[in-house]
Amino acid sequence: MSPTEVHDRKPLEKADGRVAYVVLGMHRSGTSAVTQLLSLAGPELPANVMPGDEYNQKGYFEPWKVALLNDERLRAAGSAWDDAFAYPFRPLAPAEDEAWVQRASALFLEEYGGVQWPLLKDPRVTVLLPLWRQVFDRLPVRPRCVIPVRHPLAVAGSLSRRDRFPPEKSVLIWTAYMLAAEAYTRDLPRAFVGYDALLADWRGEVSRIEAAHAAPLPRLTAAAARRIDKALSPDLRHNAGEGDLRDLGWAGALAAKVLEWFEGAAQDEPPSRRLLDEAAAELARRAADMAPLVSPVARDLDVARTGALEAGRRIEILEGELKAEHALLEGYRKAMFELEAELDAILTEET
Repeated sequence: MSPTEVHDRKPLEKADGRVAYVVLGMHRSGTSAVTQLLSLAGPELPANVMPGDEYNQKGYFEPWKVALLNDERLRAAGSAWDDAFAYPFRPLAPAEDEAWVQRASALFLEEYGGVQWPLLKDPRVTVLLPLWRQVFDRLPVRPRCVIPVRHPLAVAGSLSRRDRFPPEKSVLIWTAYMLAAEAYTRDLPRAFVGYDALLADWRGEVSRIEAAHAAPLPRLTAAAARRIDKALSPDLRHNAGEGDLRDLGWAGALAAKVLEWFEGAAQDEPPSRRLLDEAAAELARRAADMAPLVSPVARDLDVARTGALEAGRRIEILEGELKAEHALLEGYRKAMFELEAELDAILTEET
């Protein structure tokens, strides 16, 4: 897509029905960069967005209330966001699942209101997509999926810095998330986006997204393109993914199969799905042996992490409310000073 083509575009008129842009994929795999691009091109972020931190200074662009709900749902099934065996989806009793669909639907409406093109990004949605697809059907909202593809060793490097995860764990979680992203979206409009390609030439990747969705991004104007140019740059690539996955034993060999398929898909030439089927079968065999040991540990650690996250968010909300109250108080104080000055002037004139 050339700059001229962007310049010649006109914002889309409101279409029939709502369309949600859903960013799927593993944590630390480029989901934030993809979401930032989409948000500048028309789709709208939720009301309560997770702020940036030392590990992602530009922000995560995800609804932290949705993340908390997803954490709760994962724990309800004995899982967690960093459970290497979170795929496949673990259903609950029908009445329990219905309650979760109702909660998620209400939260979606709370976060997005009636916006035409809501933009949802929380990596946990990837392994919980069977739940969220029920939400989309019920609202109703038509999903268009975007799935970034980043080398699992680059993801592992990022998770090592942030969470001190060993690389074997990180690439195994990456494998589970990517298998889920592909399996749960086979009947949906979806685009696979190379993370490095996105940073090198976002216009080319946008062209691929639009072709895969058979629809242009709603507000990709020349002004939006300039903002995207500033937002996406090679300095976002903090981990290059150097090394050999085979050095990580069976977890690395499993990730290599999945990576081969996704790298092909990111170039519109996916290999046989046999690679994914073999990887899913291997993951299931490993889960039968290890999940009873790994999943509860991941869940219990996630309880502590999520509690700290929720407490931090509540503190941020209270601090914001205190700042607002302080600003209001300062406004009243200033108004009182002005009234006193006017009253003094009037009394001086009368005397």
